[in-house]
Amino acid sequence: MNTRPTESEPLLTPAEVAAMFRVDPKTVTRWAKAGKLSSIRTLGGHRRYRESEVRQLLDGVPGSASPTEPILVFLRARTGDPRHHRGGRGRDREHATVRVG
Repeated sequence: MNTRPTESEPLLTPAEVAAMFRVDPKTVTRWAKAGKLSSIRTLGGHRRYRESEVRQLLDGVPGSASPTEPILVFLRARTGDPRHHRGGRGRDREHATVRVG
């Protein structure tokens, strides 16, 4: 749904909305296409979203974190060439990273 914003209303890019919900920007675009979030098109055809509407939607999401909450990310990666991992070659590496805001 495309509507016109008021002149002073802050608008967000798909990437900014995605960061707030911790989803991919393509997911935000899908939400707009599905009518879950209204979008505004720029002259170049890019989508923008009203900050007030996004914040209302975010307030209704259970378990959504504020930007100051710590985020724990756990990664497991195998080093070396993946074509040569037969027989246990290569080494697993595990990393835990905590990022705040």
